[in-house]
Amino acid sequence: MAAKSAKPPRKLANSRHNYCRNPKLAFALCLILADAILVALIIAYVPYTKIDWDAYMSQVSGFLGGERDYSKLQGDTGPLVYPAGFLYIYSAIQHVTGGEVYPAQILFGVLYIINLGIVLFIYAKTDALPFWSFCLLSLSKRVHSIFVLRLFNDCFAMTLLHAALALVLLRRWNLGLIIFSFAVSIKMNILLYAPPLLLLMLKAMDIGGVITALAGAALVQILLALPFIVSHPFEYISKAFNLGRVFIHFWSVNFKFVPEPIFVSKQFAVLLLITHLILLAVFAHYKWCKHEGGLLNFINSWFLSIKLRFPNNKSSFKLLKEEHVVTAMFVGNFIGILCARSLHYQFYSWYFFSLPYLLWRTPFPTLLRLVLFAGIEFCWNVYPSNMYSSISLLSLHLILLWGLWCGPAEHPYVHSEASDRKQN
Repeated sequence: MAAKSAKPPRKLANSRHNYCRNPKLAFALCLILADAILVALIIAYVPYTKIDWDAYMSQVSGFLGGERDYSKLQGDTGPLVYPAGFLYIYSAIQHVTGGEVYPAQILFGVLYIINLGIVLFIYAKTDALPFWSFCLLSLSKRVHSIFVLRLFNDCFAMTLLHAALALVLLRRWNLGLIIFSFAVSIKMNILLYAPPLLLLMLKAMDIGGVITALAGAALVQILLALPFIVSHPFEYISKAFNLGRVFIHFWSVNFKFVPEPIFVSKQFAVLLLITHLILLAVFAHYKWCKHEGGLLNFINSWFLSIKLRFPNNKSSFKLLKEEHVVTAMFVGNFIGILCARSLHYQFYSWYFFSLPYLLWRTPFPTLLRLVLFAGIEFCWNVYPSNMYSSISLLSLHLILLWGLWCGPAEHPYVHSEASDRKQN
């Protein structure tokens, strides 16, 4: 009896021993702890930078005061240009912090650590890069500033986006789409992930699953916007989803070398949009759908499968490899970043947390990957941006895009030889 009662503790000890010996997990936990200390020191000793916080609070105060006309929700930096989820998030922040900066910095510091933990989970699920490269996620001066010294809404949007991606990796598609929609309701840049996400949904689900997931995402947008749509629908849609905004040339980090008359022209915007669409189509055809025979063949096969499956009314779900999901999402977003007419400093958070992953999807040697990472970080820390820093940033982006193009296209589906023989 004594021997039998002694076995469970030994098994527990062995499991703890194996748990601690996992270098990837141990490194991630140490990185989170070290970064939490760094964030605390930044909040304690680095002065807060006033940019948009007062404007956010003014817009939230108008909303809490009963104003539902989006054109009348103003701040000292101009009118409100974010969807309704932004107002709910920052109303809650104002309630918790009383509108004070210091407690808000603590809250954003916690948010930064949560986001880092989610990103590390995504990286660990893919197993696409060495664990020591995780430390690159904590080495950005600019991103720490965006979170805890500027308090931008980009931080909440990107944290929710990463949470949605983590849920997709766990094959919780419906919940992932709901969280994705919440992220869009805070800032529209999340829509850069929409094209690859839709493609992945078509690969993983049948028509019923796709419609259900999209309906859930649409319902979130409707419910959040309902108070504004009922009273002032045109003002809400035109302000919250204004795709024609022209940013100030001075703040552009990526196209500062372009003369201002060209920068603000409609022709330049159309050129970038066409480039964006072409690059998405090329990567979708030759990289993301390579194993299905190309984008057009995949779409044709998908519609054919609907016709064959419809009489039987059977649902079908395919398991996608984690590497394929993350690669398509991160590369699709990066293409949007490359073709954005203007990147402001806070927009670095839109793709920084994907940079190590993207660099390790290229065939470049490790030294070149680190040089590219350091070069991109350097360009984002030049203030104010100038012709040379913006040309350098665009050049580094193009080199990274070329590396992603030259990298191998991973097989999209989880399968085994036994299942292949069974299907044959």
